Amino acid sequence: MDKESLQSKKELLYEVITNKSYHPMKFKELAGLLQVPKEERNDLKIVLDALLADGRISIDVNGKYKEQNSNIKTGIFSGTSRGFGFVTLDGDEGGEDIFIPERETKGALNKDRVQVCISEDQTGKRREGTIVAILERNVNELVGTFQKGKSFGFVVPDNQKFGSDIFIPKEYTKGAVNGHKVLVKITDYGNESKNPEGRVTQILGHINDPGVDVASVILGNGIPTEFPEEVMHQVENIKDEVDSIDMAGRLDLRGLQTVTIDGEDAKDLDDAITLSKEGNIYKLGVHIADVSNYVTEGSPLDKEAIKRGTSVYLVDRVIPMLPHKLSNGICSLNQGCDRLALSCIMDIDEKGNVIGHRIAETVINVDRRMTYTSVKKIVEDHDEAEMKEYEELVPMFEEMLVLANILREKRRKRGSIDFDFPESKIIIGKDGRPTDILPYERNKATKIIEDFMLIANETVAEDFFWQELPFVYRTHENPDLEKIEKLSIFINNFGYTMRVGQDEIHPKELQKLLVRIDGTPEEALISRLTLRSMKQAKYTTSCDGHFGLATKYYCHFTSPIRRYPDLQIHRIIKENLRGGLREKRIEHYDRILSEIARQSSLTERRADEAEREVEKLKKVQYMSKFIGETFEGVISGVTSWGMYVELPNTVEGMVRMSDLQDDYYIYDESHYMLIGEHTKHTYKLGQKIKVRVVDTSKLLRTIDFVPVMEDEEEEDGLKVYQR
Repeated sequence: MDKESLQSKKELLYEVITNKSYHPMKFKELAGLLQVPKEERNDLKIVLDALLADGRISIDVNGKYKEQNSNIKTGIFSGTSRGFGFVTLDGDEGGEDIFIPERETKGALNKDRVQVCISEDQTGKRREGTIVAILERNVNELVGTFQKGKSFGFVVPDNQKFGSDIFIPKEYTKGAVNGHKVLVKITDYGNESKNPEGRVTQILGHINDPGVDVASVILGNGIPTEFPEEVMHQVENIKDEVDSIDMAGRLDLRGLQTVTIDGEDAKDLDDAITLSKEGNIYKLGVHIADVSNYVTEGSPLDKEAIKRGTSVYLVDRVIPMLPHKLSNGICSLNQGCDRLALSCIMDIDEKGNVIGHRIAETVINVDRRMTYTSVKKIVEDHDEAEMKEYEELVPMFEEMLVLANILREKRRKRGSIDFDFPESKIIIGKDGRPTDILPYERNKATKIIEDFMLIANETVAEDFFWQELPFVYRTHENPDLEKIEKLSIFINNFGYTMRVGQDEIHPKELQKLLVRIDGTPEEALISRLTLRSMKQAKYTTSCDGHFGLATKYYCHFTSPIRRYPDLQIHRIIKENLRGGLREKRIEHYDRILSEIARQSSLTERRADEAEREVEKLKKVQYMSKFIGETFEGVISGVTSWGMYVELPNTVEGMVRMSDLQDDYYIYDESHYMLIGEHTKHTYKLGQKIKVRVVDTSKLLRTIDFVPVMEDEEEEDGLKVYQR
């Protein structure tokens, strides 16, 4: 059934179901009413499923199809290890999820597409609902740890959101033994009273074998690691160096003093910088690798790049979007090599306004491959040896710092929000085990590149918005007002206030809050809660603005080696530069860009999830070396089942309510604190606390702490973690 035929049949069937004379019917009854022959009933099922997926009809608990009522919505179910779950409604991204109690999940599993009936009588603060239909099973394979029984086995899923163990009949265990990490294909999804069933299709190795933990995360998230044969065959035919034919007709910028600035380990260098000053005007060139010259639309390379969507950066490896011959070779802006680029050259005044710009296909040659460490030593530390080493570049770096500060100040004035969380830098030994965890702080060098990439992305987005051409934008919607109001109530506990309008909040209010909490004990906590109150950024075909950056125009232009949306808009930009987009090509892009934006958002989240999982795994592995040792941290979260404590190296663990033995504690939800019933002792967010590591679990990816009392400190001797 083609797309046009499906749409036509959907409309006809929808008319039948919404007719006043229609009464809810089961599938067979409906097929009989419509006199559908047996051989065509599969087509009827496809049409019904499509209407269900659109949310235009619903199916009740008795399996009868009926018109959708206002309380029944569709969305994606997110399970938990405790049995209950949440549904994120379609088209309600960033809004509050619907809570689904354990008894109302109807056997729904994590990532299932479901219909949910939202309760009218809301007794709690969060909207509640009941699953009425499972429209689509979205997980058919998963990774977990095998446990052997007498005549069967079962697999405990790595993903704790998948709330059920998988039953494995003996004949389908593939010889797995206790502790093996395995890939399981689900053969039966079970129901409320019966566990899902499956068969082991691959044994990855034992849970303690080096590399198995990370491999499990990669496989569990469905991230492809091997490139198909046809992709590698296409790559073989790509030259190792740029030749004169490729350079023809391009703006030649090889005479400009050009640098890349990246981390020490970076190999895919996709942005280079030039900067000069004429009078009061800065001429900033942001030169981006012209990946689209090699990855042509519709080619095997392109199809694989869409599928991957983004490179994935894990603690011990990178899974690239493009093969290494491209990402580390011809597309990487390596020192001393002629390279093709797409450049955004901007004239910027002393107030940070872009008063003119040019986007052009160029050829560049990088003079020096710089690192953040080296540039920091020059512009921040004024290190004599480093300044001597790069003597000819020092004036340009000093101008870069001045311009970056101007751009940052301009963004600050308009209300741009700058979250400055310490990221984790996990040091990995040769055996794959973590040897140290350090907070990775941003410095003036990293901020220079951030500022220059931001202004290039804004400039390109605004240019194409006003040209009214099909494009992929980076959108960050305004926060949900209800979440902001909750944040406002919470920060009152610390003596802070925010002005919240009737319909929206201005980003400047959140920016002011972050400035006020800077350097306070509660800074990390309030910063995180502020971030959680905001919506996730995503890719869209409409230019809806970026709340966090307080700008109307934003896109991702600067990383086509590692992000597909950047590569996609490069094609549009180049096509436009070469004579403009004809009507046929505009129609083509209008047709494909929505799906590309959606796929890019999905793969970005998949990568983020994998990166978080691996980081969590390595932190658990690292802290397992410190069982029994004592550290100082800060209470980073308080719940009815305990509190989370974060150490200065960004490791977070939990103190369970049952381990607070000095008293019986009650959770005060309105103030985010635990209060001792007898002693009135309190544990509250942002409070410093000394804890002992008592347990870690690689399986559950948890770290367990217990509080250390003052009398215990004298006996044990406190090891305060001061990294």
